[in-house]
Amino acid sequence: MLLSEGQMSDYKGAALMIDALPKAKALLADRGYDADWFRAALAERGIAACIPSRSNRKVRIPHDPMLYRQRHRIENMFGKLKDWRRIHTRYDRCAHTFFSAICIAATIIFRINQ
Repeated sequence: MLLSEGQMSDYKGAALMIDALPKAKALLADRGYDADWFRAALAERGIAACIPSRSNRKVRIPHDPMLYRQRHRIENMFGKLKDWRRIHTRYDRCAHTFFSAICIAATIIFRINQ
C-alpha cells in the first residue's frame, strides 16, 4: 500500500509500486498509466495491461473494453470514501493518521453495504 502526496503523478506512483504488485492475470488502470515502460514491466511479470491509450499516442494499443468496464467498482469505492469529509479534504497532516481514517471509513462502508 502506498500513500503518496496528491500532486504525485501516476507514473511516479506506478514506478514505486511495480515491485510490490501481487500475482494477477490483468491490471485495470486509467489513461494516466499509459506508458511503454509500465506496459513492459507488467508483461515481464506476466500481467496483461488493460489500459486505454492516451489521446496523444500515435499508435493506439488495444485494450479489452469489457474487462475495463469492471473498473467502475474501484471508482465507486473511491467515491464512497470521498463522501467522508475528513478524507475528502485531508484534514490530517500525518500520513499514519490519514490512513487510519481511511481504514475506519472503509470498514464502516463495508459493514453498511453487507
